[in-house]
Amino acid sequence: MRFGVLSVVDHYPKEIPRTVGQFYDELLDSAQLAEELGFESFWIAEHHFSEYGALPSPAVWMAAAAGRTRKIRLGVGVSVLPFHNPLDIAEQYAMVDVISGGRLEFGIGSGYLKHEYGGFSVPLEEKHARFDESLEIIQRAWTGERFSYDGRFTKVTDTALQLTPIQKPYPPTYMAVLRDEAAREIGARGYPLLTVPYAQADGMGSLAKLTQSYREAHAAAGHDPKQAVVGCALHGYVTNDPADLDRHAKPSLARYIRTRSYATTRAYDLLQEKELVTIGAPSRVISVIRHLEEAGFDMLLSIMDFGGMEHRAVRNSMETFAREVMPEFK
Repeated sequence: MRFGVLSVVDHYPKEIPRTVGQFYDELLDSAQLAEELGFESFWIAEHHFSEYGALPSPAVWMAAAAGRTRKIRLGVGVSVLPFHNPLDIAEQYAMVDVISGGRLEFGIGSGYLKHEYGGFSVPLEEKHARFDESLEIIQRAWTGERFSYDGRFTKVTDTALQLTPIQKPYPPTYMAVLRDEAAREIGARGYPLLTVPYAQADGMGSLAKLTQSYREAHAAAGHDPKQAVVGCALHGYVTNDPADLDRHAKPSLARYIRTRSYATTRAYDLLQEKELVTIGAPSRVISVIRHLEEAGFDMLLSIMDFGGMEHRAVRNSMETFAREVMPEFK
């Protein structure tokens, strides 16, 4: 199992006395700490127009994080391709890869929030077509060769980027899914897969079916099995003090769920029962991760700062996770 940290950057200015600038600084501190503790990667989400996510341009923050770290990989989870000109995305994330010395993990998705599509005046029914066209243009641009493209949404005329990513032919590119049926398609296309299962999945059984569908399609298409990476992101809080759960984890998760912008809400006890969070004592978290491995996952991104949790508590949880959970999987 590979371990990383993911922040959705969910922000609650009406409830918590913390500015966006303070939050960005806390995230930079978390990225530095994650590197010191031995996490493989630190990921950041892109969201727009609501408190659900206060980071509209991940590449800008990732460039800052690259200057504060030396070896941890930096992931975007995810860049929402239908909202942007693909040449802009190609340039921005090529810069991140160059500035970081080749540490970019490029997560991509088509988005799902209606208010974001409305804000950008992009028809929701065009999301998949825009996504596919954008990805093709980005990958062609990253070759550094001059090219033209006559697309439905984007026209490129005899253009070449002035810089390309260090990682060749392009940085590791993950596709995100919220629907089980999309996993087989991603497997057939040969990309690593990312999912946030707590809102949609019905427990480890359904997650095992998702990873099996992905891997079967990946193998049937003849792709390199080493590239069949399946990652998931789960909310996590690790502590040896049960009182910390009532003090930090439970109220923060309740706020996150109460203010979330999609899918169905689920109570804390149900999420624990279904093993769709990694919250609790180290032994409990180790057990859940073992079951994730058995279900076919090989990367876990822990969402540690959910629901406006105090930064001190986030740091304590990360330290306990690194000290008492990660060694069990080396």
